[in-house]
Amino acid sequence: MPFSIQVKKLSKTYEYFKKAPGLAGSLKSLFWREKLYNEALKGISFEIEEGELVGFLGPNGAGKTTTLKILSGILYPTSGDAVVLGHAPWRREPAYQKQFSIVMGQKNQLWWDLPAQESFILNREIYEIDPGTYQHNLGELLELFDIKEIIDVPVRKLSMGQRMKCELAAALLHSPKVLFLDEPTIGLDIISQEKIRDYIREYNTIKKTTVLLTSHYMRDIERLCRRVIVINNGTIVYDGSVDDLMHSYADHKVIRLTFSHEYKEDNLGKYGEVVERSGLTVVLKASKKDIARSTATILSELPVEDLSVEEVEIEEVIRKIFNTLTPLKK
Repeated sequence: MPFSIQVKKLSKTYEYFKKAPGLAGSLKSLFWREKLYNEALKGISFEIEEGELVGFLGPNGAGKTTTLKILSGILYPTSGDAVVLGHAPWRREPAYQKQFSIVMGQKNQLWWDLPAQESFILNREIYEIDPGTYQHNLGELLELFDIKEIIDVPVRKLSMGQRMKCELAAALLHSPKVLFLDEPTIGLDIISQEKIRDYIREYNTIKKTTVLLTSHYMRDIERLCRRVIVINNGTIVYDGSVDDLMHSYADHKVIRLTFSHEYKEDNLGKYGEVVERSGLTVVLKASKKDIARSTATILSELPVEDLSVEEVEIEEVIRKIFNTLTPLKK
């Protein structure tokens, strides 16, 4: 399968100046300023196949948004190369700009005081979408996102969930082949987050659009992505499947049990690491290889009313990666 995105040894360094405090520092800065450098990206490399939906994870300042801005042509790289749909993004060729979209959860592309449909019409002109295609795409998106009743309401009067659905619809009107999503569910309530995930998944399935998704909500990654790229301090520290990530870096499972009556004995450590204890409920961590023996022993020796075995939350796995892994060599 062909690659939609190819990144090779991509680097981005920001220059900034350090100023001494106070009036004397301000006067001195008129004649001399200390120049400093911040390496946002340090030679990252990866490839994404056509139609893939890939999670792009990392803490604040890791380089996620910088990468998306370079791939969308907003920023120039310091060195390295990137090819998206056969184009160098920073050349900003119209043929490329008509084939991708970027949605940033913390920035609006819709006109705040106008109804969303006015922004849709503007995008139709910007992307030169012929009337027949526009009506067809608009009809599909109105049905998919269930926004037919709200597109004539000023954007400022919409809820965050409604606004994000309209933002996505505006970004998809020209049927982009590549979609960059930067925190699309940020600030949304749980129900709205789940709906946005459903819409993204369904659109990716139907249209085979290549999607690169950044998010701090691990549920976004668990529900949408089979593959994840983890970046930290400007370098890629993991690139592989979510399943392999969980298998390789989650060497234990969580045992959640509820006692049938009050149990005060302080001997639970022999069954696993006690993570939480509240009333009749106890949460333990036990090695995967010992999980069968641990649960059998618990059921035979303790007054257990209910017991469940759960996988480790992906948030914990990601934190472990940030703390223990070194950059991948490519």
